[in-house]
Amino acid sequence: MLDQSLARGTVGEYQLQAAIAAAHDRAARVADTDWAQILALYELLERMTGNPVVALNRAIAAAMVHGPTEGLKLLEPLDSRLAGHYRLDAVRAHFYEMAGDNEKALRHYRAAAKRTTSLRERHYLTTQAARLNADAATRI
Repeated sequence: MLDQSLARGTVGEYQLQAAIAAAHDRAARVADTDWAQILALYELLERMTGNPVVALNRAIAAAMVHGPTEGLKLLEPLDSRLAGHYRLDAVRAHFYEMAGDNEKALRHYRAAAKRTTSLRERHYLTTQAARLNADAATRI
């Protein structure tokens, strides 16, 4: 069910963004998040804006609802629209990790870390890659 606040009149992109933020805020933990509602809201927002970053966020919500394979499928059309953007690699890395393909996840975490200009994001991404690398080394 879509956020009740959307039932009151004309809905614009800012109302949809606020409804998405509210859905996230209501969840104490990621596991408690109403991902189906967030996915529905992102679908509306993407139709309204055509924004590729919104499409990226919709892919994240879709992966949380339907699994990483669905998320990866939704990323494919974004390869040309977000070419070279670190977030595309970061999300792809997370989906591959969710799917258990740590080799591909490691490759995409590293690619994302090289592309970001944010030191904090680079640290997070390199930490994720190092964790996967260490996990792989302990299995040998």
